[in-house]
Amino acid sequence: MKRNHTQDLTVGRPIVQILLFAVPLVLGTLFQQLYSFVDTVIVGRFVGVDALAAVGTTYSLNFLILGFVQGLCVGFGILLAQSFGAHDPRELNRYFITGTWLSAVISVVLAVFTFLLARPLLVLIQTPDDILDMAVVYIQVIFIGIPASILYNYSASALRAVGDSKHPFYFLVLSSVLNIVLDYVFIVPLGAGVAGAAWATVISQFVSGILNSWWLLQRTGVIELKEDRAGFSAYHAKKLCKIGIPMGLEYSVSAIGAVVMQGAINSLGSVAVAAQTAGEKIRQMFTLPMESVGMAMATYVGQNYGAKRMDRIKQGIFSGLTIQYLYCIVIWVVILVLKRPLVALVLGETVSETAAGAIQYLTLMSALFFIHGSLMIMRNTLQGLGYSMQAIISGVGELIGRSLGGFLAVEFFGFVGICYANPLAWGLALCYCIVMVVYYIRQYERRAKA
Repeated sequence: MKRNHTQDLTVGRPIVQILLFAVPLVLGTLFQQLYSFVDTVIVGRFVGVDALAAVGTTYSLNFLILGFVQGLCVGFGILLAQSFGAHDPRELNRYFITGTWLSAVISVVLAVFTFLLARPLLVLIQTPDDILDMAVVYIQVIFIGIPASILYNYSASALRAVGDSKHPFYFLVLSSVLNIVLDYVFIVPLGAGVAGAAWATVISQFVSGILNSWWLLQRTGVIELKEDRAGFSAYHAKKLCKIGIPMGLEYSVSAIGAVVMQGAINSLGSVAVAAQTAGEKIRQMFTLPMESVGMAMATYVGQNYGAKRMDRIKQGIFSGLTIQYLYCIVIWVVILVLKRPLVALVLGETVSETAAGAIQYLTLMSALFFIHGSLMIMRNTLQGLGYSMQAIISGVGELIGRSLGGFLAVEFFGFVGICYANPLAWGLALCYCIVMVVYYIRQYERRAKA
């Protein structure tokens, strides 16, 4: 198999391979956060506060649906990674083509149903009447663009599966710049409002998806559109759905957990909401790199599982945990030193009750970031091994943890309970993932000796 611009993760030192593969993913997530900030500024300044609120109120619904899309595409990529690691071009092609057909069908079905259900869903989550119409317009355009989102996520997942994490990052940067330009053009000269912001997102995702697909098909040499490999396969579709759909549902379950916890935070009052929001925005900036290392782990494990290198998978788990723990120590020190300036950057001051809550949130959470880092390694190891159904169960563990944290916060501990809700969710999911990873590795080793 001709392999240009790809990375074989079945050879070389695991810690080096994982780091090299993860760096573009980390940069990509950080760049997305920067773009999201600029997008917020453009909408808030040029359309208005109500428009910004309308876009913001769609977040949980957006995450619920598009999270499923992202998880689905990541799941499809696991079987591509396993086939690539097994040096099996025929299977790689069959999975890719069948996955393309499935993605096309799913994207159309989701786009139609979510477009029609947009208003009822926004009413269900109690969107305020004064911003409801704008929120409906925004989210309907986003939902119409689900095919573009699936095109981007599936093509990026396929590239990462064959060891190329750099070009999805390059194209993400390009499309994000395009998104910012289109935001300004649609909103300021054309006066398209929130619909313009949504169309800018859809168009930029479509462009990025086209570039990813072009690079995969024309420059990597791993996909060969031969007649005997280009048809839809029911067998391969079943295997893709067996992994992809549970991973999509796991993302959605996590979104439900976030919604449940948000309800508990809301019940504590506006000060608690503002404090948690400020602290959470800062927290996400620091933990996103850990999630990117987890994504790298899934591809690493997938390729090595395909190559039947369980020894390298175990080495990779140790290497991944080492990377996460070293990172957690560094950012814990950074947060201890800079937590007040960071909160001031978000809130504009550090002496109010809101600022004190945000600082408390960061202080308590940062000491437990290692739980999140461990979960990213163990959960993505399970996914790379192909046991995506277990991801749903771990997601349910997170939902229970956040719900329990919210209950304890409301009934007993107040804001401190909110600070510990996410770590509690991570811990429950981690315990389950550790047990299942150990079980499946031992099961594999017993079969290998038999």
